[in-house]
Amino acid sequence: MEIRKIIYTTNIIEGLNRQFRQMTKNKPSFTNDDSLRRMLYLASQRIVKHWHPRCQNWDLILSQLEIMFADRSVT
Repeated sequence: MEIRKIIYTTNIIEGLNRQFRQMTKNKPSFTNDDSLRRMLYLASQRIVKHWHPRCQNWDLILSQLEIMFADRSVT
């Protein structure tokens, strides 16, 4: 159940898109595509600093993955 929750969650993606929209909302137009890419890159660098490194129950999920894929290396 925990593995399914991580795989199918869209909260992280929706949150990232929301933060990108906030960054671009104040800018009605960009001079070219490269300027938009640069701004989104810098915004992503700032956003990533606030992410937490682990999700809830990660140790449980990791142990379940190790059981499911015993023939593979999970690190």
